[in-house]
Amino acid sequence: MQTSTQLMQLGRRQLLRSPRAFSSPVNLGRRAGAPGPVCSTAAGATVATAAEPQAAGAPEKATGEKVAQRKRILSGVQPTGRPTLGNYLGAMKNWVALQESYDNYFCVVDLHAITVPHDPVELRAATRSMAATYIAAGIDPERSSVHPVPLFQTSLQPHLSVHPSTHPLRNPSAPAPPAPYPARPALPLPPCLLPCLPPCPLLINSHARLPPLQADLVPVGEDQKQHLELTRDIADKFNNEFGGKPWKKRGGRGGRVFKVPEVFIPPAGARIMSLQDGTAKMSKSAENDNTRINLTDTPDQIANKIKRCKTDAVDGLEWGHPDRPEATNLLTIYSLCTGKSKDEVLADVGGMRWGGFKPVLTEAVVEHLRPLQTKYGQLMSDVSYIDSVLAAGAEAAAATADRTLADARDAMGFVPPFKRK
Repeated sequence: MQTSTQLMQLGRRQLLRSPRAFSSPVNLGRRAGAPGPVCSTAAGATVATAAEPQAAGAPEKATGEKVAQRKRILSGVQPTGRPTLGNYLGAMKNWVALQESYDNYFCVVDLHAITVPHDPVELRAATRSMAATYIAAGIDPERSSVHPVPLFQTSLQPHLSVHPSTHPLRNPSAPAPPAPYPARPALPLPPCLLPCLPPCPLLINSHARLPPLQADLVPVGEDQKQHLELTRDIADKFNNEFGGKPWKKRGGRGGRVFKVPEVFIPPAGARIMSLQDGTAKMSKSAENDNTRINLTDTPDQIANKIKRCKTDAVDGLEWGHPDRPEATNLLTIYSLCTGKSKDEVLADVGGMRWGGFKPVLTEAVVEHLRPLQTKYGQLMSDVSYIDSVLAAGAEAAAATADRTLADARDAMGFVPPFKRK
């Protein structure tokens, strides 16, 4: 006869069995006639969304054969200002192609927006606008999770809960990681929000929200690689301290609790520069609107901005000259908007002077953005559809985070049962 201790251990192991795979319920909010995504670069194959990877090994078919797992990608854009051509060519356009080979979580990073004074009405409108931009750019909600990161929602609770667990693992004697974002002005907060302050800098400044969503890759620009270092350190420290074989001996799943995300840098277009300074990144928060092309700019506005953009007095156009950053930037934009290679671009426009090239670039940008702008207008005319996409995406993200949190709590020794959706 089994002792009571053995029975308790058996029940514990049943409770801590690895979670099953899940599919994102993004199609639940789609209504008949709702506008669908547009994508000019991605194939139309239908792919299952966000299958939960098993840290202990690949799942097996009934025959015992292991099934290859798709890596998970997580990225997002802050919903402040209007999305720019740089956001689209440097991030969103690359995300579209990633849908063919990866499981994807594309986040509207509204949590960042509340670190400065903000208007609640504008934040809500900007969040919906950014989600519509994702879909208009080619992100398919039936294959990728599109979701916000709200401050007080169940999808964020795992992130806030895990932070106190990982904070003690940081080595006080280790050099502090470089600050990934400029200092933010202090905000007067009501007392009810004070308990939320300790986790927030870590969530905002180090992308520590990534481990609960178990991302393998995070698409970032060259200038943002350091942002993931603290997240990687925390994941490594937590895994070494609480995961692995000791966790399995305690009756848990064993293996890594958190995945350690890697940086993914697209081969081209990872950094689109300002129209007024070829050495500064195009920013949607810059005071001068002429430094950027907004995705919602009219053809006339685009033409005026390109006409006034900074150039030089050298005849002809060339790539990569250190003294001609504007030439490299504008040729990169032309290449990404036309789909032409560097050699094809030089053969096409390399011999032009700036006065001849700017109208050609304007036409390329206007035509490239026309389908996106048309789809964006259709999406924003049906806000209820956008809300349903965000709600379904948040539910999928919360399900993943809940499972990860359950593993983290178990590995740390908290008493089961743990909630696994």
